[in-house]
Amino acid sequence: MNLEILTLCDAATTSHGGKLNILGSFDTLHVTKFPAAHPQCAIAMRIRFTRMEEGTHNVALSFVDADGKRVMPDVQGEIAVKIGGDEPSTVTNLVINIHQLKLPEPGYYSLDLAIDSRHESSLPLMVRPMPQATQGSGPHGDALM
Repeated sequence: MNLEILTLCDAATTSHGGKLNILGSFDTLHVTKFPAAHPQCAIAMRIRFTRMEEGTHNVALSFVDADGKRVMPDVQGEIAVKIGGDEPSTVTNLVINIHQLKLPEPGYYSLDLAIDSRHESSLPLMVRPMPQATQGSGPHGDALM
């Protein structure tokens, strides 16, 4: 198993032909006041499995703050991996949409991915107060109310 892509982004979709479309990948948000809620974002993943790994795999995502406290309920599911023909591997694209992600305070947050109960990767998210001079006009649309 090879995790080819794991990102937090503004939006993501999958399309015919196995494409994963990602818009606005980020790791930092600037917030005007706390607590805050990011209106909409997505987690995009692309995971490659080899023929030996055919079968069902459990996937779990946790979003936690710096103290390990969950910011949202864990996302859990299963991936059924089947490789057709004589291909040596296949990919699975996953998109998880998040609405109103609650960010109670500034600091470090982490998105943690486990597959088959084994930690595979973590993504950092830094949440910072908006500098006073730029409040309300984030340079990249990353300002939250």
